[in-house]
Amino acid sequence: MGAGTEPDGSSRSDEEWERFLRESVAGAVDAPKEPSARARAVAKRLRSEPAAGPAGWRTYTPARPKRRTGWYVAGFLLSIVLLLVALAPERVLDLFAGGGSGSAPLAGETARPTQGPPSSSAQRPTRDEPFRGSPAESWASGAAGITVPQAAPVGRMSAAEVEQALGRSLDFLVTSNLDPGVLRGERPAKAIALINPHQKDVQDLLAHAFTSPGEKNDPLLLFSRFRPSHTQLVGDVVKTRGRLAYQEGEHGGLQVTADVTFVYPVTRAGGGGEDHEIERTIVRRELVLSWDDPDKVLTEAGTFSVVSYKYNMTNAGCGAPTGYLTPPFGTDRRATEPGTEMDPYDRSAPVTRSESSVDECGTATRS
Repeated sequence: MGAGTEPDGSSRSDEEWERFLRESVAGAVDAPKEPSARARAVAKRLRSEPAAGPAGWRTYTPARPKRRTGWYVAGFLLSIVLLLVALAPERVLDLFAGGGSGSAPLAGETARPTQGPPSSSAQRPTRDEPFRGSPAESWASGAAGITVPQAAPVGRMSAAEVEQALGRSLDFLVTSNLDPGVLRGERPAKAIALINPHQKDVQDLLAHAFTSPGEKNDPLLLFSRFRPSHTQLVGDVVKTRGRLAYQEGEHGGLQVTADVTFVYPVTRAGGGGEDHEIERTIVRRELVLSWDDPDKVLTEAGTFSVVSYKYNMTNAGCGAPTGYLTPPFGTDRRATEPGTEMDPYDRSAPVTRSESSVDECGTATRS
């Protein structure tokens, strides 16, 4: 039997079969080659796609337009802004005006400004944002709003002694105008302890101010206090702006000048604290304190003498002194006779008043 058999039944010779085996091992020149992996992948994709018919001679396939994602995003953002304007226009105005409770505080005041602060957005205060719509919104809170200069030697006093006097002067401002108990009408014992007990005129004022206040014996000349039955503070933050300065005084003492504005958000006591009832009482004080030489002036260590005190107050009430700040609300506000108009936030001019007056009642141009 031959080595191979053709389809028609004829046999191959042994020589032909041997040549076939050699060529199969060595590989013939025109033998088919194994396709590459890329070719196999392309062939598989073509087999999976449906066969497309021949394109018509008038057939035109336009280029696929590119997606304009940027326009879609811009349109979406614009729609959000328009929705915010429709739902809360006041908040949007605050953002563009640079207001808002999250605004960064102004840098500390180091000298008297040359003009008042610019107008703020005309927004009413709320319980959550009691300083909204006023320049005080960007002021610092409490003692942080009062700039204390760097101490240096003055006269007989060393830099360390000047620093101590500046610190205690700041303590007086805090305990007389920011202490929560004093603001609720309590006696300012800590502040009084810093005043020279041998200064007769001031001690006479203090002896009568809290029991029988009058034009010359009004505790408001030195202290800020509200009657709890009439006024309630909104929140526990008082905004401040001002500075201390110092120079050598008489008899080798140290003279410290304080010029500070205090902004108190208030509402009617027991009135529920509705937003439309919230007002702001604004008090600006200018004090001159003398830290005297005990060898030349009768005084006690750690106390100062009051050289002078001046103040301006708005939304604080009018009429005979009662010993309390009495901001008007509702019908009381409408019944108040207009007085001298003043911008309570303008710190460019000096303070003018030095005593209580029944006839003088400042009217704030803004609060």
